[in-house]
Amino acid sequence: MIRFLLLLSRQGKVRLAKWYTTVSQKERAQIIKQVSPLVLSRGPKLCNFIDWKDMKLVYRRYASLYFIVGVDQEDNELITMEVIHQFVEALDKYFGNVCELDLIFNFHKAYYILDELLLGGELQEPSKKVVIQMVEKQDMRQEEEKLHGVASQRSGGDRAPHDPRIARG
Repeated sequence: MIRFLLLLSRQGKVRLAKWYTTVSQKERAQIIKQVSPLVLSRGPKLCNFIDWKDMKLVYRRYASLYFIVGVDQEDNELITMEVIHQFVEALDKYFGNVCELDLIFNFHKAYYILDELLLGGELQEPSKKVVIQMVEKQDMRQEEEKLHGVASQRSGGDRAPHDPRIARG
């Protein structure tokens, strides 16, 4: 099972963190503090798997971002690498050649894509196409809500009956 997924910049800044096990804020900060230099200091020709404490760290670098996943000891590293790759491809497909700034300014979308892909630390949907379709449906729902909200504002539909701006006659 996946315990956590971290996205780090080359400078060690956390761009996305998702935890699938119960861990206190203090422990999370400690894990990030210990894992970041461990992964960032490794050479590009070294193995992408690290035995660390009671788990394995599986990481992969894409452009300026490191995708780091903490998994149970008995989990398959290659499947975990494939999960990382699926996430990156889904991000690429949604954002169109994703970059670090996309994740900074649209972090909620990145979390939504991750939530469509993984559930409770396990792969939920292996199809990138289905994941992107679900995210696009969510985008359409949000747009409809915005349009509906604007229309109800113009018609006064959002005002409460006790609103002093409503003329009583």
